[in-house]
Amino acid sequence: MPVSRRGLLAGTAVAGAALAVPGTASAAMTTTARSDKIGPNDARYQDLVQRGQNRRFIGKPQYARVIRSTEDAVAAVQEAVRSGKRIAVRGGGHCFEDFVDSSDVEVLLDMSTYDEVAWDPQYKAFSIGAGAVLETVYKELFYGWGLTLPAGGCLSVGVGGHFSGGGYGPLSRKYGSVVDHLYGVEIVVVDAHGRARSLVATRDNAYQDLWWAHTGGGGGNFGLVTRYLMRSAGASGRTPGESLPKAPAALRSTLLLYDWKTTTQAGFLRTVRNWFTFFEQHNTADSPYATLYAPFILSHYSAGQYLLSTQLDAAAPNSEQLMNAFNAAMVEGVADPKPQVIDLGVGPFLHLTMQRSIEETAAPNRGKYKAGYLKKGYSDAQILSLYQGLTDTTYKGPQSSMLLVPYGGKVNTVPSNATAAAQRDVMGKIVLTAAWDNASDDDLHLGWMRKVYGDIYRDTGGAPVPNATNAGSYINYPDVDLADPAYNKSGVPWHDLYYLGNYPRLQQIKSKWDPRNVFHHKLSIEPA
Repeated sequence: MPVSRRGLLAGTAVAGAALAVPGTASAAMTTTARSDKIGPNDARYQDLVQRGQNRRFIGKPQYARVIRSTEDAVAAVQEAVRSGKRIAVRGGGHCFEDFVDSSDVEVLLDMSTYDEVAWDPQYKAFSIGAGAVLETVYKELFYGWGLTLPAGGCLSVGVGGHFSGGGYGPLSRKYGSVVDHLYGVEIVVVDAHGRARSLVATRDNAYQDLWWAHTGGGGGNFGLVTRYLMRSAGASGRTPGESLPKAPAALRSTLLLYDWKTTTQAGFLRTVRNWFTFFEQHNTADSPYATLYAPFILSHYSAGQYLLSTQLDAAAPNSEQLMNAFNAAMVEGVADPKPQVIDLGVGPFLHLTMQRSIEETAAPNRGKYKAGYLKKGYSDAQILSLYQGLTDTTYKGPQSSMLLVPYGGKVNTVPSNATAAAQRDVMGKIVLTAAWDNASDDDLHLGWMRKVYGDIYRDTGGAPVPNATNAGSYINYPDVDLADPAYNKSGVPWHDLYYLGNYPRLQQIKSKWDPRNVFHHKLSIEPA
């Protein structure tokens, strides 16, 4: 029986949980009652259809269902398939494009209440409901077992898409991608005859190919995932405590705060170059800086400031000296700007993780995102293009930014084809964001970010084409422009940017497990 932290503390198993039979789904609840059809006249409808973070897209499905159990999920999918209706599944609501809120979606299946985190002794792995958000996962794993996952720093993100797309976060340089800890998925699939069923695919059972597809193949491609089974690669699962990474006890943190008014072009170029150089030089799994996470948030000039936010496991040998050396490396050779250094000291791991999470309550209503993987830092010409975009005075976008994120380390110790997440020789990621509130400003903000991104990748046709510097892009930061020849002029198809050489295998798995293409969106994997 899956046993939650609450169940363990009470000395009992979760009420009504059922033993799983290998290769089949276990019931998460005693009831098999089907969820309600929630139509436009229902008081719950608007809350469900507007739960997506990016209000550029608000769907109008014929009805929604809030999924309560695996059996409920099977029945909901079966009914929609039988009636020929287009399905979309919502987890945390953070999809950057309209994959869930497309105008042609007729049935919305909402997973938000299917969020339990428990130990499943049948599979010797942690069971995490696909509707859980990272805050729930972190709290349950940490308070129950002192464990964690190298997942994202934005705690309202749902695991449903985050895990399957190859999620990452502050501890990935130490512990790898989230999918390096994915043991299995419980998933509802639809066969060629239109029959829906649930099964459990693991890294070592007969459905191993379907497990592999979820190690970076992205959400909404193969079926409806109802829960994830998490156990680190190489762990036996003999006990919960040895099955996932131990969480740090405390984090050491600093902020480097920069003023745009004192920033010169030369100073900006050297500052960004310093960041790239540091992570190029400290990109091994055994580096003393393996637990260093230092996202550089380069806000547009109209914001007034930009900042470098840094954390490091306080238990790392000489952590204070390591932090000081990193901060010194960031200002080496820089005349202006001189950042304000704010030493936040040492604090408890989970408390600081919660405190440092991106504030969703203040997030703008509308956004567009573009991303890329880096094997090494940008050229001087690319950094100059970035500087020109961020200091464009004809554009007012205080909530728009370029985010530089350290990556690699332990991630790079896994072969590219061992998981569907193919980028295994990288040192960082970039995320260009335009964010705003009013629909009347859409063209202004979309035009700005498309120009900046296009200028940065001018030499590769406006896209991060894999080469000595680039490694494509990240499917959890989807960008439909990469499928549009008006913006991606490289001739390299979008799927090769996201999946590199793994795309043909993903297509074969798609054909096998979703032959009717029930689960699809604008950047979904096409059947072979």
